[in-house]
Amino acid sequence: MKNMLRLSASAGVLLLTAGTAFADCGIAAGSVRILSNDFDALRLVNKTAEECASGTVTVTSNPTAEHKNLQVPALSISPAEYTVAVVANNSIVPLLNDDLIRPLDDLVAQYGQDLMPNQLIKIDGKVMAIAFMGNSQHLFYRKDILDKAGIAEPKSYEDILVAAKAIKDAGLMEYPLAASDKPGWDLAAEFVNMYLGTGGEFFTPGSAALAIDNPDGMKTLEIMKAMTAYMDPDYLTFDASGIQAEYEAGNVAIMNEWGSIAGAILDDEGAADGVVANTVLAAAPTVNGGTIPAVALWWDGFAIAKNISDEDAAASFQAMVHAISPATVAANPDVATWLVKGFEPGPAAVGVIATANAGARAYPMQPYMGLLHTALSSELAEFMAGSESAEQALADVKAAYETAAKEGGFL
Repeated sequence: MKNMLRLSASAGVLLLTAGTAFADCGIAAGSVRILSNDFDALRLVNKTAEECASGTVTVTSNPTAEHKNLQVPALSISPAEYTVAVVANNSIVPLLNDDLIRPLDDLVAQYGQDLMPNQLIKIDGKVMAIAFMGNSQHLFYRKDILDKAGIAEPKSYEDILVAAKAIKDAGLMEYPLAASDKPGWDLAAEFVNMYLGTGGEFFTPGSAALAIDNPDGMKTLEIMKAMTAYMDPDYLTFDASGIQAEYEAGNVAIMNEWGSIAGAILDDEGAADGVVANTVLAAAPTVNGGTIPAVALWWDGFAIAKNISDEDAAASFQAMVHAISPATVAANPDVATWLVKGFEPGPAAVGVIATANAGARAYPMQPYMGLLHTALSSELAEFMAGSESAEQALADVKAAYETAAKEGGFL
């Protein structure tokens, strides 16, 4: 657990004031408007923040998978459409680049006396976000299926391909693998995960020059494409929610999936017989003979919009501190791998902790990483569909990235 907390930009232990559920949050007045991703842990945070609503305080939330596309335009107007942006390693970068979130030092001093210093996400010496949970994708597998195929727990993507062939050859499952290969953010994240496992660098050290057009980049695409031979033919339509549904339906034996939905998979609601009882969570696999998991470590936290009143900023900070209190975590220990005082990791946190302890790298926070992620989002689909070579795919990514990086002044 100690190793897991050594994330880039430090996502350490939270120590928060434990507000009483449905009690007065101590907010005099203000409007709290939350934009977040849409999964169980964040829906819980949003709901708990809503407990702070009163006759003088309004609290609303918009949990949506489109939050990354909405946040910049929504926070660019004045007043901003949302007062709170729930962010992670990568999604905070565009907000920083466009100066759309405010430093939180004054709010921490006034309302965060119990916050630990290593919990504060600092950029250029200023507190810009408050982290409250760790996350990563990691291995989910069906032990019963692997046992029937005579396969031990896979430790690498090469092991996974061997296991998939054995499972398919034995007639146990037609499509034993699943991955979030839907063109867009998910497909780009799959590339980033695999590339991180090779140990390669995305950019030439000290510059924004792209450095993925190399053997590591080629190996990344090779493994990603090899996996599709054991996936549903419609693999390009599946995002994280889609592969979760396939796994719970009993159609998939092995997948790399977000730790933040482990609780939803293990809760036995909507899962086919035998899925929950035989699911094992393990560290994300390695690749190409490497020793570190081929996956990115993440922190999730919240930032406060700049283009809002000081009253709304204070109300939003207090509501979010209430939402991520130890009381919330104590009542919901399996919803996430919480970075909050008193959190006792349960079964749902095993995979994230194992991945972090195995040395997984944090998602890069360079200001131009978002431009690369966007280029990967749009330029890998043809290769994954089999209509373009790996060499051409990497060339297309490079061209798209360099165009955006020059427009952004990075090259």
